[in-house]
Amino acid sequence: MNSKNETRGLWLGLLGVAIFAITLPMTRLATGTADAPQLSPWFVTLGRAALAGGLSIVFLLASRSRWPTPGEWRPLSIATLGNALGFPVLIGYALRTISASHAAVIIALLPLATAVVAAIVMHQRARLGFWLSACIGAALVVGFSLYRAMQHSAGMALEWGDVLMLGAVASAALGYVYGAKVTPTLGAEQVICWVCVLALPVTLPGALLTWPEHSIRASSWWALGYVGVFSMWAGFFAWYRGLALGGTLKVSQIQLLQPFLSILAAIPLLGESLDLVTVGFALAVVATVFIGKRFASGAPPMPQGKTP
Repeated sequence: MNSKNETRGLWLGLLGVAIFAITLPMTRLATGTADAPQLSPWFVTLGRAALAGGLSIVFLLASRSRWPTPGEWRPLSIATLGNALGFPVLIGYALRTISASHAAVIIALLPLATAVVAAIVMHQRARLGFWLSACIGAALVVGFSLYRAMQHSAGMALEWGDVLMLGAVASAALGYVYGAKVTPTLGAEQVICWVCVLALPVTLPGALLTWPEHSIRASSWWALGYVGVFSMWAGFFAWYRGLALGGTLKVSQIQLLQPFLSILAAIPLLGESLDLVTVGFALAVVATVFIGKRFASGAPPMPQGKTP
């Protein structure tokens, strides 16, 4: 791998992470809050996936991509449930009750959650340090959520938005792992396109059935366009291409910047303030993710003859 490709890969990876980071504030802008609702979370979920599905059909036809094999349909279906449906609808409802900065702390667990799901689904070994890091990261997120709940006079209990965000992290991690299982044979860009196309029989009629009947502000429609074109589709093109050019090990580390970019983006887009407690917890969670990924990458290989 030459230095020019590595540099291009790092820049493309940064572009992909920046696109994904803006997803949280844009989703909140699209759905509104519980006190001032805009587009329904279901419509945002179905509408963004339907928009990405239409773009995916154009790409697959233009690139003359092949159809998935029978063995590739099952992982693609699980990736569709996790990434195209489960993740967006859960964050849509969560962001009606918690801030985008709050959600960014929880979403910081995603790289570690993905590694946990990969270890379980693919029967990969991981060192004790990895599992300790995962537990510490989860404890930090729970501690942060309880701290915020006490501030909102909810007592020592997780708020509903926190539970939904944890479900979103698990859903996305599951989708990423099963999508990754077919990426080597199908192609990275083709995987996200087939995920979006596979969801179309549900998302297209669903978007029409959930079309809003009341007046919606223009900024919410623009936010929906962003999460449909960029978060659901174009961002994956930049991210996957960056991983291919710059190397997965190096480029994937850029993902550690995502929660901080989300927190910063929420300031101009939503008018949220920069909260030092939130930034502090985000730093702590990201540190556990960084350490955990180090232990995961150094895990011993599986014995010969054992299939993942």
